Amino acid sequence: MAEVIPKVLLSSGQEIPVIGFGSASPPLPSDQMISIFLDAIESGYRHFDTALAYPTEKPLGQAIEEAVRRGLIKSRDELFITSKLWCTYNHHDLVLPAIKETLSNLGLDYIDLYLIHWPVRLKPKEITLNVDQEDILPFEMGPTWEAMEECQRLGLTKSIGVSNFTCKKLTDLLALARIPPIANQVEMNVGWQQKKLKEFCKEKGIVLCVWSPLGSYGAFWGSNAVMENPLIDEIAVAKGKTKAQIALRWLYEQGVVIIVKSFNKERMRQNLQIFDWELSEEDHIKIGDVPQRRGIPGSEFIGPNGPFKTAEDLWDGET
Repeated sequence: MAEVIPKVLLSSGQEIPVIGFGSASPPLPSDQMISIFLDAIESGYRHFDTALAYPTEKPLGQAIEEAVRRGLIKSRDELFITSKLWCTYNHHDLVLPAIKETLSNLGLDYIDLYLIHWPVRLKPKEITLNVDQEDILPFEMGPTWEAMEECQRLGLTKSIGVSNFTCKKLTDLLALARIPPIANQVEMNVGWQQKKLKEFCKEKGIVLCVWSPLGSYGAFWGSNAVMENPLIDEIAVAKGKTKAQIALRWLYEQGVVIIVKSFNKERMRQNLQIFDWELSEEDHIKIGDVPQRRGIPGSEFIGPNGPFKTAEDLWDGET
């Protein structure tokens, strides 16, 4: 039986499921990704996170079409779809072409949420996650956001937001935005708790969406601060839960939206089984004392000749 996932009301009036299915991954065959997405829909996922920079928009769109055909969902409208503007399109005149490319890849008329992937602008070129320092340009927030607002006005996306923005960058954006961002998607987990940013976003009515909720353990980036943390293991044993479930329940109790990623069907389902139990106050106190370290420093965007010469520059001291 598919799990029913709670939803959070956004300032735009939309409801977003509190757990989404992430799709950032090294390239996999399209048929395999379609099957993975269908497994996720069968398991109960109704929120899917993709990006123009991932090779997953097209298979996600095909999976949505197949899910409707099989009757797993009645229509695309049952799903909340997020995608993101890659840095090579962070130019006023390229935002609209970028979202149209995303919609074409997905085979959809609209997406639910469109995010600026990073507060970074690269020279227009073929999309690659390998960044050349010579391609990094100063980020022009105003023109890019103006084009994002146009995407919403045209109905190509229901809402707009950002990803990997600091408190300072959000403050700068709020000062110029006619349509404020409704979400900020960032790294957050037991080992990087984002306490300052979480409170700032709550105060401003911005929903914090979380990637790397398990520290990306075993992936090509991230840290083992969650899945090899003896405290998380201790709490998991005491409660008869998996370590991942403890880490995800902690995030749920922080009031954030969680983007999980497991392509294993059993773990997909386990990651949704976090809503009918709670962590204790003592658990929260102990977890609050876990040593903190950002797992993804954004090193590829930092260099002596670019706008971000140090991690302090990129993250505005929130390191």
